[in-house]
Amino acid sequence: MSTEPVYDIAHLGHVELFTPVIEESYRFFRDLLGMEEVGREGGSIYLRCMGDYEMYSLILTESDRAGVGQTALRTTSEQALSRRVRALMESGVDGEWVDASFGHGPAYQFRGPDGHLYELYYETNYYQPPEHLRPFLKNQPQKLTGRGVGVKTLDHINFLSSDAERDGDFVESVLGLKLTEQIRLDNGKRPGVWYRAMNKSYDVVYTLDATGARGRLHHIAFRVDTNESIWRAADLFVDHGVFIEFAPSKHAINQTYFVYVYEPGGNRVEVCAGGYLVLAPDWRPITWTEAERARGQAWGNKTVESFHHYGTPVV
Repeated sequence: MSTEPVYDIAHLGHVELFTPVIEESYRFFRDLLGMEEVGREGGSIYLRCMGDYEMYSLILTESDRAGVGQTALRTTSEQALSRRVRALMESGVDGEWVDASFGHGPAYQFRGPDGHLYELYYETNYYQPPEHLRPFLKNQPQKLTGRGVGVKTLDHINFLSSDAERDGDFVESVLGLKLTEQIRLDNGKRPGVWYRAMNKSYDVVYTLDATGARGRLHHIAFRVDTNESIWRAADLFVDHGVFIEFAPSKHAINQTYFVYVYEPGGNRVEVCAGGYLVLAPDWRPITWTEAERARGQAWGNKTVESFHHYGTPVV
């Protein structure tokens, strides 16, 4: 008997990154990625991608070490928010309501099985650009500045987990996220699982942490429109002394084009393009075998070894 799919989560709203060098990280995201600062509060800086409709996409928070703070998911309605909170409570998750914060209304915060901090919210402030950023086209949130890479939207987050399957099963059963692709090893274990909220092929990923650590970040990803934008990003990173961990190529899983770097605080960042939409209402998750993944990425180049153990905070 099939289960009715749940569409209570709309999309990934924003991610908080911890950094021990906040001004250096800020310059990376503003000057190299081309994001706009929209506010500062306490030890945090709020930045947005030019194509996101909400006020901001990223929170940079000063900390003694790198890593991920809150990961915010917007629900499709107030009723959807209530349903997901009720589902969390019924599953025994110990969460709490927090008051309205910068850019959005009240949120329900909780931790996933591995310790990653989530928040769910619905009320949000749409971005209202100042005059110098007001676009000619009324159906885009902000004008193109031409600064740096010019990332368009926050695309997805990939968490490192001591038990990727457990975390994936949790977001599927309690939040209603839908599995699109997975890796299954010869021993039956699933070290990588990709989940979507709506039609985009993935918003949240869990990857097995080879170190056995809990609650770490693998990377956050920002989308651009074209592969040429990725190549240009790589040239900018080289010119500005940014370490490129994985040079431009194409993933086999989800068919995303990419380049991976470390921002100054140490967090891994992906600039990506391409991928696919899931239009089938009865999508059958794609399973990759151990032998198939051993081949490497779409064009045969091997996955860099640091992908399996490097994350933040560093262990």
